[in-house]
Amino acid sequence: MATAVQDWDGGLEALEPPQREAAFFYGLFLRGHSLEELRRDIAVSGEVVTRWQRLWGHEPHLRRRCEHMLRYRHQVLAIFNTLVSLEIALSHWRQ
Repeated sequence: MATAVQDWDGGLEALEPPQREAAFFYGLFLRGHSLEELRRDIAVSGEVVTRWQRLWGHEPHLRRRCEHMLRYRHQVLAIFNTLVSLEIALSHWRQ
């Protein structure tokens, strides 16, 4: 994972809007992918965060980028969860 962060030269502005990223995962959900697997794919695991924190000790300039990525993934997950909740509520309402 450290390599991915080191090679990330597109800058923070190169990320898709979190709504678009969440919509991508929502589309996968609608196509039958496992909800829990999608949530795991979106979230940043504790193991990865721990590796990032170790990396900050060696390369402190990467801390801002890693923290931004972590906030971004949290936003994507929150939006995704909202979309899924609405879909579930609407499907119950339609029945």
